[in-house]
This record gives sequence, C-alpha cells and structure tokens, in this order.
Amino acid sequence: MRVVTISATYGTAGGQIGPAVAERLDVPFVDRAIPSAVAQELGCTLEEALAHDDRAEHGLGRLLSGAMRLPTVTFGGVDMYVPGAMPLAPEEFVRRTERIMRETARTQGGVFLGRASAVVLADHPGALHVRLDAPVKRRIRQTATLGEVSEREARRIIEDNDRARMAYWRTFYRTDPSDACQYHLVVDSTTIPVSTCVDLIVTAAEALD
Repeated sequence: MRVVTISATYGTAGGQIGPAVAERLDVPFVDRAIPSAVAQELGCTLEEALAHDDRAEHGLGRLLSGAMRLPTVTFGGVDMYVPGAMPLAPEEFVRRTERIMRETARTQGGVFLGRASAVVLADHPGALHVRLDAPVKRRIRQTATLGEVSEREARRIIEDNDRARMAYWRTFYRTDPSDACQYHLVVDSTTIPVSTCVDLIVTAAEALD
C-alpha cells in the first residue's frame, strides 16, 4: 500500500494536488478523517478536535502561533484554553493524531496532507515525502487568483499560515518544515502546472515500489 506525505505551504495548491495524487494511486486521501477519528477516540466533538488540528482553518497551529505571544501560556504539558471547547492538552491531540496516521498508513496507505506527516511517517517503509513550496510573491499571486481576494489579503493569509505552521513544527517536532532534507521531492507548484505536479508525484511514488 502506497504512502505519500505532502507538506504544502499556503498558496501551493496542496488541497488540489493531494486528492488528485490519491485518486491516481488508488489510495485514500487522508485529511478530514483524522480529526474525526481523534474526536471519536477522545469522546469530544468534531469541532473540538478541529480546534486543535493542524489542517483546520482555525486549528492548533494558529492557536500556538497566537499563544506564543502570550506570556501566560506555556507548552510543557499545560492545558490550553480554547474558547467554546473543553480545555485539553494540545500534546494529547498531537499524540492521538500521530497514532491514527501511523495506523492508517500501515493498514490502508494513503496520501497525507499536512500535520507534519513527513516527520510522523519518516520511518514508514516505502513512503514518499513531498514538499510543495514557492517564493512568497508567487504564492500571493496564486492565492489572490484562486481565492478571488486582493494581494494584500492574500499576503496576510499566507503570513499567518506560515507563522502557524512553523510554530506547530517547532513546538512538537523541533524542526523546520522548509528543511529539504526531510523530503524526497520538492516542487514549485506555482510554476509547474498542477497536473504535471500530480504526474511527478505519482511517478516518484510508483518508483519506490
């Protein structure tokens, strides 16, 4: 069963490329199923799980990014308060997420987008680890075009997401998501067409058989 992890900076079409790769490889696109499974395990609502999830619009990465500016918040096992949700340790959500990702990779395979999956599944036999990245200016233009927003708004979205993703990786994995040594393939999906990016990733994944 094939396993592909994709780390995608905002504005690099990861949400389009991931599902297309999964379809071509005939494996699940593992995304929303992860917070659902975590919620079921912990006995909390999906909304509470999404509040702590790296891939959610207002997920854990964004909470970490904001909390790091608050002197009263630490990350050494102290519960974080999430408005509207019960207080739960972020480390517990991350630990459960990691376990579900490893189990899914082992039993079903799949394409995993985000959640530091290249680190979590680094030792999975035959897994392909991919990074989608590009210069900020090109990501801004692509975000503005696809999202039909101004370039100023696109820049704000990208900067917020970049800070949040960096906070998530550094807090839980003590590493930098932009470190190319963690990936087999790094692709600029703002210059190379999405369909070609999919072809490249599929070809590389099949070559690892």
